[in-house]
Amino acid sequence: MSIGIVSAAYIAAAILFILSLGGLSGQESAKRAVWYGITGMALAVLATVIGPGIGHEFLIVLMVAIGAAVGTYVASKVEMTQMPQLVAALHSFVGLAAVFIGLNADLELGRVLPALLAHGDLAQFTGFAAKVAAKDAVELSMLKVELFLGVFIGAITFTGSVVAFGKLAGKIDGKPKKLPGGHMINATALAASVILLFVFYATGSMWSLLLMTVIAGFIGWHLIMGIGGADMPVVVSMLNSYSGWAAAAIGFTLGNDLLIVTGALVGSSGAILSYIMCKAMNRSFISVILGGFGGTTGPAMEISGEMVAIDSDGVAAALNDADSVIIVPGYGMAVAQAQQAVSELTRKLRAAGKNVRFGIHPVAGRLPGHMNVLLAEAKVPYDIVLEMDEINDDFPNTDVAIVIGSNDIVNPAAEEDPNSPIAGMPVLEVWKAKQVIVMKRGQGTGYSGIENPLFYKENTRMFYGDAKKSLDELLPKIA
Repeated sequence: MSIGIVSAAYIAAAILFILSLGGLSGQESAKRAVWYGITGMALAVLATVIGPGIGHEFLIVLMVAIGAAVGTYVASKVEMTQMPQLVAALHSFVGLAAVFIGLNADLELGRVLPALLAHGDLAQFTGFAAKVAAKDAVELSMLKVELFLGVFIGAITFTGSVVAFGKLAGKIDGKPKKLPGGHMINATALAASVILLFVFYATGSMWSLLLMTVIAGFIGWHLIMGIGGADMPVVVSMLNSYSGWAAAAIGFTLGNDLLIVTGALVGSSGAILSYIMCKAMNRSFISVILGGFGGTTGPAMEISGEMVAIDSDGVAAALNDADSVIIVPGYGMAVAQAQQAVSELTRKLRAAGKNVRFGIHPVAGRLPGHMNVLLAEAKVPYDIVLEMDEINDDFPNTDVAIVIGSNDIVNPAAEEDPNSPIAGMPVLEVWKAKQVIVMKRGQGTGYSGIENPLFYKENTRMFYGDAKKSLDELLPKIA
């Protein structure tokens, strides 16, 4: 295939990726947007594999087939509740790929440079080595910087994503942990990496690149270890941005325009999403990048009162008497796989003439948009699923607010306790409803470990048990 056809295929793939991102902004267009992305990626892979200067086609096809088989198997086994940790794991693959490609680029550079300096036969080189041999002195200098940055960002993304996977999967404690003098350690490691960049630029020594890789890996590990579990949705988005910039840097190294464009799209969209979620959580965007937030700042506010339990008969009576209901789903709904039961409850309440809506916090669940996807999967109408800013003012005029497996996003401590880890974070003000029903497995503080005064308020009743089983028990009692 000629380079012109490959370039045309890359342009078409880039357009499809842009259409895919644009379509994901709306629930109605999301399914079509996903197909745009799938088609664009298939076109990009095909054009790359059969493009000029590509060798070892059999090995490439074999690796693609193995990867496709593994991906299909994993995707078929992963539940929606496990999707956040799967995304984090996939980000780690992008970072690791960037590291390997950067190291390989340095090896190829070391193989080609002697021939360039000796004015030897450059026709012996093929593939990426041929691209390196065609570069002038300025381009070779730029190549060193590009591959160094690609490896640096990739190593941070890899170890950071591994830690995020561990925290989301419950294999690592979700509480923020960092070494004494954490920010100073990070700053020192960053300064050391910059020094190694100059060393690598001046000498081209492999040891400086490898040492930087180790240091960058430590930075990624230490950054994400210092972030609390309550802030994992932001972390996933941030790592998504990192993986994009790593891909873009490696795109410059390989001279692959589509990889540059795709990496820039992923990196910028991830950064924008991180910024939006930081605003939704009252976090500083810089503090997210630097890590080390999500912990306590002082003694927590004392909570008075007691949790009052309610059974399915009491919940049914409250809902049957209500005219307006707002449902706030959280990760507990995902764990219990209760979205279908929630959809059926919604259908029955609306059939009885009640005004039922959903309130979705920007960081509900452990992945951006997690709750929206679950509700769409359960066929909940899009027009009654509202964002926090659209519905928060309606709680004082709501008869019953139902909280299903949420903690931080409905926690009044965000407004009432300046020492809370989520102080200042905008939350869904469910406690302003006439009555609040909280569906919860038990009396624990949940994944983030933050106590919630909502559970002790006079108008709150605790409906204990697995969300799906509780709803299944409740549904026959709804008139």
